[in-house]
Amino acid sequence: MKGSVYNLLKARFLVNEDATKNWRFILYIVVLAIIMIANTNRYEQKIFRIADLTNNVKELRSEFVDRRSELMKLKMESTISEKMKVRGIVSAPVPPQKIQVKKIEEKSFLKKIWQ
Repeated sequence: MKGSVYNLLKARFLVNEDATKNWRFILYIVVLAIIMIANTNRYEQKIFRIADLTNNVKELRSEFVDRRSELMKLKMESTISEKMKVRGIVSAPVPPQKIQVKKIEEKSFLKKIWQ
C-alpha cells in the first residue's frame, strides 16, 4: 500500500511502459472538462441574454400601455373639443344625420342584350 501511494505521488504511472493508455485517458478527461466548461459558459451567456430580453419586454410593454392611455385621452371628445375651441371651431348643437345612398343594381351584359 505504501509503495503504491509513493508511486502515485511520483507519477510513475505516466512514465511506465503502458503509459500511453493512461495519457489517452488523461487527455480524454481534459477534453471532456474543456467541453463542459465551454458548455456552462454558453449556458450562462444565454441566461443573461434571456434576462436582458425579459427586461426589454417589460419596458416596452409599459411604454405601450402609456402610449395607449395617452392615445385614449387624446381621442376623447372633450379633449378634441377643447383643442378645436382654440382654433375657433365649435361642435354643432345638432347631431349629424346619416346619409344613406341606395345602390342601383347594374344589369349584367347579357341581361342588357336580351332586353
